[in-house]
This record gives sequence, structure tokens and C-alpha cells, in this order.
Amino acid sequence: MTVNKTIIITGGFGSLGRAAAQAALEQGYGIVLVDRAEQLLGADFSDSPQVLICGGVDICDFAQAQSVVAKAQAQFGEVSALLNIAGGFHWANFDSDELDTWDRLYQMNVKTAVTASKAVLPVFLQQQRGSIVCVSAGAAVKGEAGIAAYAASKAGVSRFVESLASELKDKGVRVNAVAPSIIDTQPNREAMPDEDFSRWVSPAALAKVMLFLASDEASAVSGSILPVTGRV
Repeated sequence: MTVNKTIIITGGFGSLGRAAAQAALEQGYGIVLVDRAEQLLGADFSDSPQVLICGGVDICDFAQAQSVVAKAQAQFGEVSALLNIAGGFHWANFDSDELDTWDRLYQMNVKTAVTASKAVLPVFLQQQRGSIVCVSAGAAVKGEAGIAAYAASKAGVSRFVESLASELKDKGVRVNAVAPSIIDTQPNREAMPDEDFSRWVSPAALAKVMLFLASDEASAVSGSILPVTGRV
């Protein structure tokens, strides 16, 4: 199947990944949803011919990431954009937390983005066009108590985006990131039940910003870390 635009979404089975997929589908993208989970549950678009589901993928494994890109090309032709949404959060005071947390959050937040970007980059360079959009965080700018490992990993995402954008600025490939505050997901609501959820950023709103950065409308934007903070 050939479509005009194709987008690969890592972390595609989660709240933000599904919101991005829905918005991309409405804009006519061919979509490749990638996730470590084996199955995508309860998604209305999962049987669409414009959606390729790639479950059970460890996107930190370069060979697996390359396989996803090859499947995307085989099914849809040209790949237009990569949304690096795969990631995770952990809260713990530094003095009581395990050092393994730092390795785990590096893998989840930094290495997923680096590996997926490395896998798709040859395609983008051959096409002389392509867009990579990552998810950083407000914590990448200023850390708070209990999120040292998370803040450090998201700062790594931001610096990766800035450096790669500078490297690719004359090669037709743009690299940007969004930096959300708190995303309005069910796990966050359960973790902070007394908060005003209306102040948080909805997955749908954040997805629209990511798709804008991935689109030709943002052709003059690269190396940006765009705050998307709602009313937090």
C-alpha cells in the first residue's frame, strides 16, 4: 500500500501514542505503531489498512528497530516522520532509590529515541527529507525533588535533539521535541487524585503539537524544545 505520508510512532500502544495515531490517521498518514507490549487493545483504528501494528518490539534493539523501518517501507513506501514517544517515569527520593533506576530510565527515555532515530536516519538521508519528534519534559529544564533520574534522562533527550538537529540541518532532516508538563493519563490521575486534571495537558492536544512539528508546516523549525504545559 502506498500513501502520501507515513509516520512511525514508538510507544504507540500508550495513551499519547494512541492519540498521535488517531490524529495522524485523520490527517491521512499511513501509521506504523510500535510498542514493547504484544497487543494493542481497544483501538478503533487497529483494523485500518492505513495502520501497521508492530507489537512485541524492543525498540532499544537496533536490529528490531531496523526491521520496523523495513516493514514500514515495504507496506507504505516512503517514511515521512518518526515520533519517539516510548518512555517512562519514576518517582523516588535519591537516597532510598536503586541505582538501577538510572539505567532503566536512560534505556526507556534516551536509548529508545536514539535507536529508533538511528534506524530511520538512512531512509531520511536517502530521501533528503524527514522529521523526528521526541518527547522531552519540563523537568529537563529544572528538576524537582524525587525525579533526579527522570529529569536527567529527559535532559539527555533534549540535548540529543539539539545536537542531531544541528548535525542534520543541511541534509533535509528536521529534529524537534515537545516538553510537556503533566500529561492527563489514567495512571497520572491515579497517582495524583487530588489534582485539578483540567490543568494538565491532554494526550490529544500534545499529539497535535507533535504532528505539527512533524509536518511540512513546520519546515522552518528544527532543534526546538517546545514547551507544552497546559495550565500547570
